[in-house]
Amino acid sequence: MICPKCGHEFEIKKSEEDRGHSQKEGMIKKSSEGKHMSRAPFGYDWNLKEKMLVPSQSSREIEEIFEEFLQPDSNLSKLATKHKLSVNGLKKILRNFAYVGKVKFDGQIHEGKHPPLVSTILFNHVQDKLDNIKRKKKN
Repeated sequence: MICPKCGHEFEIKKSEEDRGHSQKEGMIKKSSEGKHMSRAPFGYDWNLKEKMLVPSQSSREIEEIFEEFLQPDSNLSKLATKHKLSVNGLKKILRNFAYVGKVKFDGQIHEGKHPPLVSTILFNHVQDKLDNIKRKKKN
């Protein structure tokens, strides 16, 4: 194989390729079993004994963020400032499937083993509003 940056030719050992492939397969398997694989999202803690996400003391703030975002006078900047988040951090929270009890990995969404913090209806209304904002910016 040739390095795209420097042009140096090197050989990749089969085991290194296999390791990445088997690691991804393992992660796909875990996500399909509803297991969350990264750090706990805001509003959750890790229950190390059960190896699953559990609501944290700040879990109510997540529901408040989703509900406040749907208010007619609310916008991303105001809400981010109120909750001491960046606008991008707020968007990540509002788009995170973990909050409806799901696990997303490799473009697939699976039912999670952890409890949801917001209802699917609330989550979907927020997604609609975010999509409308995105469309307005493009036009």
